[in-house]
Order: sequence, then structure tokens, then C-alpha cells
Amino acid sequence: MFQHILLPTDGSLLSAAAVESGIDLARDAGAKVTVVTVVEAVQLWWTRSAQPREDTATVQGHANEQVRHHLAELERKAEAQGVPCTLLQVEHEHPYRAIIDTAKKSGCDLIAMASHARRGVGAVVVGSETTKVLTHSSIPVLVYR
Repeated sequence: MFQHILLPTDGSLLSAAAVESGIDLARDAGAKVTVVTVVEAVQLWWTRSAQPREDTATVQGHANEQVRHHLAELERKAEAQGVPCTLLQVEHEHPYRAIIDTAKKSGCDLIAMASHARRGVGAVVVGSETTKVLTHSSIPVLVYR
């Protein structure tokens, strides 16, 4: 069975449900999990007539705080199930590539993720990114719908 499962999340309800199902799978298999969210760099654009209310660093800081809160909540759920859990936040312009690279670097033998989710707090694109992960991953992928 599987020993180390990567659980990508974007903060959406569908993604969170997939992570919870992945934690249950890990519990039943006696596996550990790594929960990852991929954050794309925040870019703000404005014209001379429209002054920004917040700078890029402030917006990125708020987003990072939301991501940390979401990951901590998922870590508590894994701990409640007795599943060893590692949390990762990765910045990358191509979430599917970051998911695959993280799975390889972490020694994961399964990627379990949601399909048809929308962009969420952590900016991990799960919906269309799932197809890219399925297409490019040499590691097995379990898709929750």
C-alpha cells in the first residue's frame, strides 16, 4: 500500500474535502501525508490615476497568512486521525509542476487531489491543474470528485 501521500490544497471546499479523504486513506494505510499549497506570486497593476491601496508585499503577506491558517487547520485534522503530517507552501508559476516536483522531492508514492475546484486562498489551481498532474506525473494520482 502507500506510505507517503501528497495532498495538494487550494483552500476551496472541494480541495479540503479531498485532503480529508486523503488523510482517511493515509490513516487506513498507515501512511504519512504531506499537505502542499502552491502560491503564485501576487502582481498588482495600476495606472497613474489609480493609486494602490496596498502594496504587493502587503497583499502577499495577507495571502500567506490565510494559507498558514488553512494549512494549520488541515494539520490538526491529520493529527486527530493519528496521521503524521508535514506542511509545505511552495511558490511557483505552474502549480501542476510544483505539485509533481514536491511529490518527487518528498518521496511520495501517491498524489491524492480534487478535481473541478476553483482557485482558492492559496492559489493552488486544482481543477485544470489535475489534468496536467495526471498527464505529467510518473507517480500515481488519485482524483477525488
